[in-house]
Amino acid sequence: MKSQPMQPDDRQRLIAHLDMDAFYASVELLRYPELRGAPVVIGGGHRHQPVRRADGMHEFARLRDYTGRGVVTTSTYEARALGVYSAMGVMKSAQLAPDAILLPVDFDEYRKYSRLFKAAVRAVAPLVEDRGIDEIYVDLTDLPEVQRDAGRAIGTQLKAAVHAATGLTCSIGITPNKLLSKLCSELDKPNGLTLLGFADIPRRIWPLAAKKVNGIGPKASVKLAALGIRTIGELAAADPALLLQHFGQSFGAWLHAAAHGRDERPVVTFSEPKSISRETTFERDLHAVRDRAELGAIFTLLCEQLAGDLTRKGYASKTIGIKLRFDDFKSVTRDLTLPAHTMDAGDIRRAAGACLKRVDLTRRLRLLGVRAGALETLADLLAPQPAAAPVNEARRSAREPAPSYSLPLFDGTA
Repeated sequence: MKSQPMQPDDRQRLIAHLDMDAFYASVELLRYPELRGAPVVIGGGHRHQPVRRADGMHEFARLRDYTGRGVVTTSTYEARALGVYSAMGVMKSAQLAPDAILLPVDFDEYRKYSRLFKAAVRAVAPLVEDRGIDEIYVDLTDLPEVQRDAGRAIGTQLKAAVHAATGLTCSIGITPNKLLSKLCSELDKPNGLTLLGFADIPRRIWPLAAKKVNGIGPKASVKLAALGIRTIGELAAADPALLLQHFGQSFGAWLHAAAHGRDERPVVTFSEPKSISRETTFERDLHAVRDRAELGAIFTLLCEQLAGDLTRKGYASKTIGIKLRFDDFKSVTRDLTLPAHTMDAGDIRRAAGACLKRVDLTRRLRLLGVRAGALETLADLLAPQPAAAPVNEARRSAREPAPSYSLPLFDGTA
């Protein structure tokens, strides 16, 4: 008997969560293929840059030689097998895997590969929600033929497209919603493709720890454990009234729904960013006076990188801010609203420098950041504005010259 074509009302929502495998570490392995199969940790500084020998081979830093207070950004699966995971202190990880290779972080390279893999996915399935540098959601529901095999063929195609564009592997979970797909993309890592329907939840999802659900943080996990709830299955079996009593109406109801795999959130293909920022944590604490030259160079670079981000993404900013964290771990932020939107590195630097002068810089600094807020797209800014008179830039410049871009950043702080 010939099968009947699937009617539109019969379509099941199919959402993919694509997560790059050990993304930062995998990008580094493209650069240093000789490290494949070795425990590698990403989290070093400039002094841990590999040294190329005369014979063309590289000498790499080892975890056992590390001194400092940095944290692990990511690690290869071989390093994870030794107990080294992201957000762990590098000194602590050195105790677990002293012979592991230590590489510096290279965010510019990671951003480049992030753009490559996302472009490859959009060429196959255009409805993409960007969730960070190494993960995305993709709505597959309306793609041709996708309903016939619950997304297996398109999932295989997406993995091949990502690998062709980057040389990297990814893991994909395909389910009826975002919550389940994010859980499933972790189940068969690395290089996994996991398909799951509602009928599979008791077997594959309920045995997992409750903290695996995106949205159940450390505090909620501790509270659930105190109630004797440690797995997603135990959470699903819990009395909803108990959850409402201990977690409140909104979060308690969400916990019950999440444990049963219910999630109606759509894939959001575009959202305006509230701000764009760049920041760096120093390998040693720096002083505004004694390390003025080094801080000035770092501050300038952050402003230039932020301007580049704005230009590439098509935004201009009217509010520039700074973020400082001192050696006592206290943080300070300052903002300045500009008379007009800008994406110019000089404007950003001058505004950030003005913010800096409003901060007591007696203590040493461990982190410095620059932020651009009050964003507008260039298309909106360039659109005709009949009610607004054009600004006479030449007259303004003649009346009030802008400060020199080359002035010292930390001037007047001695």
